[in-house]
Amino acid sequence: MECNKDEAVRAKEIAEQKLTEKDIAGAQKFALKAQKMYPGLDGLSQFLEVVNVYVAHEKKTRGEVDFYGVLSLEPSADDETVRKQYKKLALALHPDKNKSVGADGAFKIVSEAWSALYDRSKRMMSDKKRATMNDVVKKPITTYSRKKKKAETSTH
Repeated sequence: MECNKDEAVRAKEIAEQKLTEKDIAGAQKFALKAQKMYPGLDGLSQFLEVVNVYVAHEKKTRGEVDFYGVLSLEPSADDETVRKQYKKLALALHPDKNKSVGADGAFKIVSEAWSALYDRSKRMMSDKKRATMNDVVKKPITTYSRKKKKAETSTH
């Protein structure tokens, strides 16, 4: 078991280096590898929380950050649930409590998500944008068929 711990420490160090280099997927891969090898590794759970925030922040829909994803919430979450989840993540990620690499950046991301979702008007705008983006994705694109018809009529 001790050799697993050494390998887990090494994997965590690689994950931290990857996060420093802004390779979020690589950081997640090595952090999860460290967790599989030695789940009780000191500071690993805190580091995984940091990485998860960066992963959620990186997942964008048509260029927009999914703030619900950053806070690990469903869009249907009520105001109280949003507040509780923000508070939980803010406490876990605050740089004074979490000494992991990237904790300060993750804390800022969570604060940005809170700012976008706690204010009713901002949240309604964000929800409207999400709905519009989802509608745009669902609509079929028909420009090809129009070009084809235009080409057929001009050759006759």
